[in-house]
Amino acid sequence: MPTPAAELPPRLPTGAASPLRTGLSQPVTAVRKPVIWAVGISKLGELYRDIVPDYAAQAEVQIIDKGYETVIDALERLPAGSVDGIVAAGSNGAFLRERLALPVVLVKVTGFDVMHALARARRALPPPSPASRIALVSYARPAPEFERFKSAFHLDVAQHAYFDRHDAEDLVHRLRDEGTEVIVGPGLVTELAERAGLTGVFLYSQDSVRAAFDTALEVARFGRIEAQRRERLDTVLRHLHEGVAAVDLNGRIEAINASMAGMLGVSVADALGRPLDAIAPALDISRTLERASAELEAIVSMAGKTWVINRIPLLDQGTLTGALLTCQDSQSFARVDRSLRSRHRPRHLVARYRLDDLIGDSDAMTQVRALARRYARTDATVLVHGESGTGKELLAQGIHNASRRRDYPFVAINCAAFPETLLESELFGYEDGAFSGARRGGKAGLFETAHNGTIFLDEIGEMPMPLQTRLLRVLQEREVLRLGATEPVPCDVRVIAATHRDLRQRVAAGWFREDLYYRLNILRMVLPPLRERMDDLPRLTPLFLERALARAGARMSVEALQASLLPLLAMYHWPGNVRELENLLERIAVVCADVVDAREISRARLVEIAPELGAMTDRMDGPLPPDVSKTNNGREMDARAPRTDGVTGPGIEATLPAPLTGRARRAAEELARIHATLAACNGDRSAACEALGISRSTLWRKLRDTVGG
Repeated sequence: MPTPAAELPPRLPTGAASPLRTGLSQPVTAVRKPVIWAVGISKLGELYRDIVPDYAAQAEVQIIDKGYETVIDALERLPAGSVDGIVAAGSNGAFLRERLALPVVLVKVTGFDVMHALARARRALPPPSPASRIALVSYARPAPEFERFKSAFHLDVAQHAYFDRHDAEDLVHRLRDEGTEVIVGPGLVTELAERAGLTGVFLYSQDSVRAAFDTALEVARFGRIEAQRRERLDTVLRHLHEGVAAVDLNGRIEAINASMAGMLGVSVADALGRPLDAIAPALDISRTLERASAELEAIVSMAGKTWVINRIPLLDQGTLTGALLTCQDSQSFARVDRSLRSRHRPRHLVARYRLDDLIGDSDAMTQVRALARRYARTDATVLVHGESGTGKELLAQGIHNASRRRDYPFVAINCAAFPETLLESELFGYEDGAFSGARRGGKAGLFETAHNGTIFLDEIGEMPMPLQTRLLRVLQEREVLRLGATEPVPCDVRVIAATHRDLRQRVAAGWFREDLYYRLNILRMVLPPLRERMDDLPRLTPLFLERALARAGARMSVEALQASLLPLLAMYHWPGNVRELENLLERIAVVCADVVDAREISRARLVEIAPELGAMTDRMDGPLPPDVSKTNNGREMDARAPRTDGVTGPGIEATLPAPLTGRARRAAEELARIHATLAACNGDRSAACEALGISRSTLWRKLRDTVGG
């Protein structure tokens, strides 16, 4: 039960938990009871003591029987939020209300209070004194209601007002001198009247005080709820990396988080109350305050950095009350963009192969891998030369996975597989409505998709001239302009280009831009054809055979089938290179999937399955050279001796064909093989492509190139 406070309490009880520690969803009263100070001396204090016990379950009420200056000093020594509200009356209450940020509830005099007080005053007036000897004194101003009350009931009672203690003392002495015998008023006035020898009648009633306590509790409850909301909002703002500040209608900072203060180079305490344009003129928010319109994603340069600014008007029930400013370093957008791109890459944008997947122990392949690892340390453009099927994309993926861009997209596109108009939109993207049939909202091109990663442009020699010009700009400016757009998009992409053509000849013929050639030909690599690294054949063959047999569900021995195949494979000059080898072995594995013992497969059967291998048998008139006449386990194969592995047919007397001299001869042989395959497939190009292990676009290009030149 509260007791009168002879001295102001140095601090309030602190046993209750903080609102944030106990959970924001709980009611305020469940956290701790509101703390109310009831300020009043003498008679008002006595009235407080009679009423306070009734509020013990709802609030912690402390009676403060000190003057207002002492109350203010005590509040300044307490932590913020220790007191939820104050109940006071008269001049004390008015003074506290003007000088405190806390809610101060005044005990208000009702008409019933006046009636009861006047009735007590009339009884206290000695007879036969007239009612004119009674005076009603109130704080600040006479009550107009009482004047109407006097007129209605014909009361001859004078009403007076005071403003401070000295004014009250002078008034009491003047009334005494004028013959007043009873003074009705607040506690200060009645005490002064009694000291002056007059009768004092206290104006306030218990009902008025109870009404003030009820109002104080309600105000405290809403104040606690608002304080919790504000504390929660402050906590959110405090943990935001984005800078946030709120200003009033005059542009003065009302709230600011630490991130924004750090961006402005000031402390939070120093920023509060100061005009925003005085601290950071570049963040001018006057237009938002004048027009009540939002300005989003504005770019502002400040303190040597580029910032993304949002200016948002704050409206309260449709009335402008201020503005909100958010500020974020543009670099943070780039970091988030990189993170999102790396975490949400589609599977087709991931490089699957590494440089170790370039199989081969020959000197040529060893040099290729070593040079590729060196190139992977830089971001310079790479131009890869190599015949079809040599593994140009595999090399590009390996360089990407060995580079610092490995966690970002790898995007590959074949420049010969798209018409010019479609290739342009695929590479550079387009805006909404750029052309008929454009996707709503537009589409990002492959250069944008590959941001921070690598884009692989296969068959770069087939790119149309207009697109070569646009590609040159991308390489020079590192930005992409979508079709139908006016603003370019910055793009950080490494380019790896590949071709089977001699680009210098195409430059001389006017089919390829010279400046683009020199822009691409920074880091140059050449992938050797399979015929120039035949010593890798014994390692490639079992690898591809094992995979092909597994896919076909075959149960035969890889080593046995390889022993039968390797002499034939070594005689072939492999115009389709490693891809042709893999596809040919896939064909053999599928056709022979039901055979359990590979020794049952004759040489004639193998040639029947792969006619291209049989085309070389007419030249097999000598022994195999040592580097290709071994099986995968290193055992020598005697080509002239009768076979002991069960393969039927004549003994294989093998010799490598005479060295091919000149590109024209190789092209003629390749063309002859293509025409022979087409004839065997009755002109069916799809079947011929499957037999040759090449795509339709490659077949079409080889026929076109041979005919054209």
